[in-house]
Formats: sequence, structure tokens, C-alpha cells
Amino acid sequence: MPVTQHVADMIASARLLIDSISVIEAAELQRLDAAILIDLRDIRELQGVGTVPNAFHAPRGMLEFWVDPDSPYHKSIFHTDKKLILFCASGLRSALAVRTLQDMGMDNVLDMEGGVTEWKMQGLPMEYMT
Repeated sequence: MPVTQHVADMIASARLLIDSISVIEAAELQRLDAAILIDLRDIRELQGVGTVPNAFHAPRGMLEFWVDPDSPYHKSIFHTDKKLILFCASGLRSALAVRTLQDMGMDNVLDMEGGVTEWKMQGLPMEYMT
């Protein structure tokens, strides 16, 4: 069966409907304790590239289950009035994830533009697994 909606189109559509912030803005909101940064990348990416200090790791494949309070996999960190700033490597997966959480009814979710790649390029602190 042919693909009728390409992922690039899905990302473009999502970006029209979501709010995004820069890595500098994300770092400041985290510093002010006004936001929780959520790293959606696979654990192997965290091991190989590192992550944002104090970011919560929520693998993309579990996100909806961890967010939903009726799910047996729910994580209480998602039950907050703080901004939830989602990021991945470059902002593709996180754009789709933010849109999905909006579809679930959440209005406190943001996409971090450029992901961890941009975070590193801006010289912001990184944390590495040992």
C-alpha cells in the first residue's frame, strides 16, 4: 500500500499548530523552574550524544502511555502546570510529539527548536552517561 501522507508533510502540518521556543528560552524556563525538559530520544542516543542536564527521559514510543493518567504506565511528572518542553535530536520527532499531546488535550507543551543538536551548538551545558 502506498504512503499517502509523507512524514515531512506531517511535520510541516504539526509545526503550523504547535508552539516552539528556542534552546535559550528553554534553558531559561528550566533555570526558573517554570518548565520540565523532556528528552524523547532513544537511550542509545543519550548514551552516545549526551543530554540536557536535569531533562526527563521519555522515549518517544512510550510518551502517550506515560502522559495518560488512565494508563497503567502513567508517570506523575507529566501531571503538572509547568511547561513541558519536548526535544529530540533536531526537532522532527518532538514536533510530532507535541502535536500528539495537544490532540490528547494538553495545552502546556512546547517544542524546543533544533533539539539537542542546537542546544550543543549554542554551548549550553550537556550531561553524559557513564
